[in-house]
Amino acid sequence: MRSMSRRVLLAAALLGSSLAGAQAQDKSPVKLGAIEILTGPNSRYGVAIQRGFDLALTDINKAGGVLGGRPLALVYEDSAGAKEQALNAARKLIGRDKVPLILGPTLSNEMFAAGPVANERKVPIVGTSTTANGITAIGPYVFRTSLPESDVIPVTLKTAQAKFGIKRVAVMYGNDDAFTKSAYDVMKASLEKLGIETLTTETFGSKDSDFSAQLTKIKALNPDAIVLSALVEAASGIELQARQLGIPEKVFFIGGNGLNSPKLGDIAGKAADGTLVGSPWFIGKPDAANQAFVNAFKAKYGGDLPDQFAAQAYDTLFIVAKAIDAAGAPEPEKIKDALIKVKYTGVMGPFSFSDSRDPADTSGVVVLVMKDGKFQLLQ
Repeated sequence: MRSMSRRVLLAAALLGSSLAGAQAQDKSPVKLGAIEILTGPNSRYGVAIQRGFDLALTDINKAGGVLGGRPLALVYEDSAGAKEQALNAARKLIGRDKVPLILGPTLSNEMFAAGPVANERKVPIVGTSTTANGITAIGPYVFRTSLPESDVIPVTLKTAQAKFGIKRVAVMYGNDDAFTKSAYDVMKASLEKLGIETLTTETFGSKDSDFSAQLTKIKALNPDAIVLSALVEAASGIELQARQLGIPEKVFFIGGNGLNSPKLGDIAGKAADGTLVGSPWFIGKPDAANQAFVNAFKAKYGGDLPDQFAAQAYDTLFIVAKAIDAAGAPEPEKIKDALIKVKYTGVMGPFSFSDSRDPADTSGVVVLVMKDGKFQLLQ
């Protein structure tokens, strides 16, 4: 009997040893999913995010990958800015590709479609650019590394009031997108709290291209500023048409996260000068990690400069890689449990998750102003 027990114990030990050896020798890629807008009008955000991911992927794999030498790999799905495509992409990545984690999607609208699928299937999903209220409330498998608008817009408006003495504003927002509607809600509450009068609130659709009726009404009211919640394509058109209609440059725009893109200056040119946005990141941050990131991005992408969306994506992949290492295996439940505990300092600065799976630190918000087609730190 004892001899048989010894044989059983020996066999179990050998099996455990062989399994551990197989795990240690496993050098197959750890595949993660990524849902981003890679085509269509809002690809300006998704392509920047993809570039940030790909640069981080190169750096992580050069340093040895994850789990003792396994390379990371990304499986991209293009949502084209459509929530139905984001939903199908999530199902495909989970069902066909068996990924243990999904990055993205790009827009809050898309996350409200794809997030419940990931949550139901118990696969963590991490938004790097989804800033609408209620994102992480979708469920315990939904995380985000982007500061919600409720942490950024109040800082921007308070700064505009203190710096420029604004007292009367007009408000414009896209009324058919979860992100722009959510940002408007924050703007409305913040303006009321600061005692800034709203002269009129004008709406538009995401596919609209003629904003002359709304802007003509605003011009007659002579506001100190126009508070705008829009994606960058619509925002560029609104700012161009505002100047064409004779709204003077002293009536500047104050934007949400959708305006925080260098494409605003590329499209609207001088018409965008004076635009204020809040941001958790600035390209001119002098620390060594940030400057190394900026230089590496320029070298990899033909001199193009990174934006906030690229920077957030870059840091996020490092945060996820750290969670995978802490989890000890590419298993969704273990990664989810490890993510909430990650502490990381990257190009965005120190990062950790709050209990609600949002960024815990909101102290790094700065206000930027557009000048000569480029954002710079408001002095």
